Amino acid sequence: METTSLEVVDESHLHAGHAGAQSGAGHFSVVIESEKFRGMTRLAAQRLVYEALSEEMGKEIHALRIKTSIPACRADS
Repeated sequence: METTSLEVVDESHLHAGHAGAQSGAGHFSVVIESEKFRGMTRLAAQRLVYEALSEEMGKEIHALRIKTSIPACRADS
């Protein structure tokens, strides 16, 4: 997926002892900006991210918090 900005934070340490964390899969927070989200609902944009990570979900990723946005219009100087 083409992105303008991407921030991934491993929050697994906040979930130590959580039943889902016992498998070794992590808890992550993702902030992602992409033109691909333009015109999409928030749910559709999040589904696109889940689709892109489908192979990792349930294996390396147990939980994923997603915040999506589109690039802001910037005036040329």
